[in-house]
Amino acid sequence: MRDDADMCKALAGHTALGRVGEPEEIGDAIATPASEGLRWVTAQRIEVSGGALL
Repeated sequence: MRDDADMCKALAGHTALGRVGEPEEIGDAIATPASEGLRWVTAQRIEVSGGALL
C-alpha cells in the first residue's frame, strides 16, 4: 500500500496528523507498553491511528 501514492494521500486526509504512519511509529507503540516503566499497566487498548478514530 505504501507504494500507492494516491491511496496514501487519501488515507492521510482521514487522520488528525494529516499523514500515514511510519513502520517505526507502529513498532514504538508496540514496544513502549512492553517496557519496564509500564509493567503495572494492564489490559489497555492503544489506538495507533494518527487520530483517524477521534
